Amino acid sequence: QVTLVESGGGSVQAGGSLRLSCAVSGWTFCVAWFRQAPGKEREGVAHILNDGNTRYADSVKGRFTISKDNADNTVYLQMNNLTPGDTAMYYCAADPLRTRCQRGDYRYWGQGTQVTLSS
Repeated sequence: QVTLVESGGGSVQAGGSLRLSCAVSGWTFCVAWFRQAPGKEREGVAHILNDGNTRYADSVKGRFTISKDNADNTVYLQMNNLTPGDTAMYYCAADPLRTRCQRGDYRYWGQGTQVTLSS
């Protein structure tokens, strides 16, 4: 069983930074960050595999960095140069199966943390 707990969201001015945390319990092959803004579809933001490989959505490349701390089993999303377009509920998702990770078919989700940008 995998459980995920996000934290670190908040309100920040455009151009600012936030670091989101996803505390992971249980073994996973991959952990991903998604976001969903009101009235919009959920969007994959970044993911990280057990071997450290990462991938990013084009909309966040160069601004966001996903990383993991194996000592405390936490995955971070460092978000820099934030814009109003980054306003959304951010979720982390994970799965222990490589095949599901490859398909982007995550079975385990956190409750989300809200990020709000003000101009």
